[in-house]
Amino acid sequence: MSDTTARSSVPRLRQVVLDTEDARGLAEFYRELLGLEYLPGDEPEARAEGDDPADWLVLTDGDGARVLAVQQVASMPAPTWPEGPRPQMMHLDFWVATVDALRAQCARAVALGARVLEDGTDDPEESIVILADPAGHPFCIFVPDE
Repeated sequence: MSDTTARSSVPRLRQVVLDTEDARGLAEFYRELLGLEYLPGDEPEARAEGDDPADWLVLTDGDGARVLAVQQVASMPAPTWPEGPRPQMMHLDFWVATVDALRAQCARAVALGARVLEDGTDDPEESIVILADPAGHPFCIFVPDE
């Protein structure tokens, strides 16, 4: 079976979707943090004043490929990471090349509304910071050891 045939015979990931009580706020957080763009029509200015708030927003990379979507929900209790009654279920991993870049990007994330859950910047085995986005979803920024 060729690689093309194999890829067409299995589901393909289109995007990761995060639920939140504030779709626009969370979309803006990740748009700024990751340098993404809105799918045409999802931009804030595309909605007329008085329209219902967006309940589904898609963020794309510079080539227009879907990366992340944000879905409005009525109630979304934040995960209680790392333990507790509401497990994280999933998290996002992002990497940077150096510890200095890790520090800078974590500072950017916090300035955009994230909060630090665990700071392992100076961990000799793996430099990593675990954060929560404004809706409480855990995500990591780390320096890979490759």
